[in-house]
Amino acid sequence: MKTHKLLAIISLAFALHSCGDDEKDKNNLFRIDTSAMKQQYHAGESLLLSLVNEKNKDIDSVAYYINDKRVGAAKGNEQFTVSFEGEKFGYKNIKAVAYYDGNNAETTGRIELVSNIQPELLQYEIVNTYPHDIHAYTQGLEFYRDTLIEGTGRYRQSTLRKVDYKTGKVYDQVKLDDRFFGEGITVLNNKIYQLTWRENTGYVYNADNLEKIKEFKYFKDIEGWGFTNDGKNLYQSDGTEKIWVLDPETLKETDYINVYTANSKIKAVNELEWVEGKIYGNIYQKDAIAIIDPKTGAVESVLNLTELKNKVTMHPELDVLNGIAYNPKTKTLFITGKNWDKMFEIKIKK
Repeated sequence: MKTHKLLAIISLAFALHSCGDDEKDKNNLFRIDTSAMKQQYHAGESLLLSLVNEKNKDIDSVAYYINDKRVGAAKGNEQFTVSFEGEKFGYKNIKAVAYYDGNNAETTGRIELVSNIQPELLQYEIVNTYPHDIHAYTQGLEFYRDTLIEGTGRYRQSTLRKVDYKTGKVYDQVKLDDRFFGEGITVLNNKIYQLTWRENTGYVYNADNLEKIKEFKYFKDIEGWGFTNDGKNLYQSDGTEKIWVLDPETLKETDYINVYTANSKIKAVNELEWVEGKIYGNIYQKDAIAIIDPKTGAVESVLNLTELKNKVTMHPELDVLNGIAYNPKTKTLFITGKNWDKMFEIKIKK
């Protein structure tokens, strides 16, 4: 009896092993033809797909998926065209499911969709130079009713403050709890929104008196970096190439963009500012600002502000550029950085 049971177990194990091998072999029957495929495609281009069929199987049809979304099918092994018109930038995982002889088999690949715009390098001139609190670890900067709102960071030092930009004097402020590291800020509908870095928590304040209205949890487990708005939606960066679009009432994600040039994604998008229909995003540790199309994520131009850092007082706590505020009345930008003793009013040259 024991011998029969042992033989049965061995037979079952062999059958399962054979089945696994068959499944593996089946999914090695075909592969995506990469002979004319590029690693990167630009917005507006199309991708031509077909399979390499070395075993000459009789293929009935092939269904194609991009990032697990079915985009169509080809009869037999005919060439299939995938259009990237209106698609988000980033990696595209390709899956092909071939149907043959009553069976099906999968094969996969990947390409990257990048912008079709070569960024322009912008020039600027300094209009004015103002004093700035050398102890302010600036994380967010924005004008509201002629008042400069500033958010600062670091544990046990984070604040939200109102500043007289001409003198650098802080005339109203609230301090965050010591366990929070303050990040980006923005003002919408007389409310100031402030992010924190790794605490997955944000605050909403009354813009008139800085009284806290509520705190909120992020819609997913991400870091808080930059914040801005277009008058209707909020835009939040998280230290990657992503900028999330949020509903200001629910603080939930409604959309997102991936920030890209014509060559690669741009990570570490930090402090954000909405300027005449574009997002100005400071690239962390680059002392540069990328001007981003909020609809696509394409970097249209770049503002290199490296020279500004050479104009501030050097000291051990000096850190990177990280403050962008646009004054719509003067159509100028106000730029500062973490523990900078100066703030610069600049104008972009047309």
